[in-house]
Amino acid sequence: ITNVESRAVYDAAKSAGARAVYLAEEPVLGALGIHRPVDEAVGSVVVDIGGGTTDIAVLSSGGVVRSKNVKIAGDTLNNAIITYLRDEFKLLVGEKTAEAVKIAIGSVVQKDFMEAEVRGRDLLTGLPREVIVTDTDVREAILPSVLHIVDAVREVLETTPPEILADVLKRGIVLVGGGALIQGLDTLLSESIGIPVYVAEDPLTAVARGTGVILENLEKYQDILIDAEY
Repeated sequence: ITNVESRAVYDAAKSAGARAVYLAEEPVLGALGIHRPVDEAVGSVVVDIGGGTTDIAVLSSGGVVRSKNVKIAGDTLNNAIITYLRDEFKLLVGEKTAEAVKIAIGSVVQKDFMEAEVRGRDLLTGLPREVIVTDTDVREAILPSVLHIVDAVREVLETTPPEILADVLKRGIVLVGGGALIQGLDTLLSESIGIPVYVAEDPLTAVARGTGVILENLEKYQDILIDAEY
């Protein structure tokens, strides 16, 4: 987040009664939430695919070695589905419907056939209409955005020091955040970059659990925190 956004978060937390406010990188919190040893001299890569942004970070010795933030994540995929349904089916749906379709049949590799009933407003008549959407339709809608995330991961790895890259090759890349649940994303990413990719257990709560880990021992993780005193 920008300095202005940081200040807004700081002020909001202070107004809510917080005695002290700190910021931390989301991938670091995600790594702590899945028990990755971020404070050891071992390289780890965490990709946090949230709602508004995807954060990619190479972690080692308690810090971020390389990182990249892209404004492509869950919300982008929802909008891609909305646009696809409007253009291909002449059907207008809301973001909640698009997200439900993404969760139900969203995938980025061809596997089992899936379909879902989608209800919305017919753009031609203005009346309610229902269409059958398949996993192929959703894949066609979201794949261009997903490939941007794959490219961003590749860019980060290309600038990572070789000794850390050796650790990553052995330990793999971990996906956290809601976007990690898209079917086949780990497979697509692994095939594209040639490194094992794993989806964290309960990826939706990894960052929140990592925050809890820090709160339990603020002194130990002081170097990871970004002091936000203004």
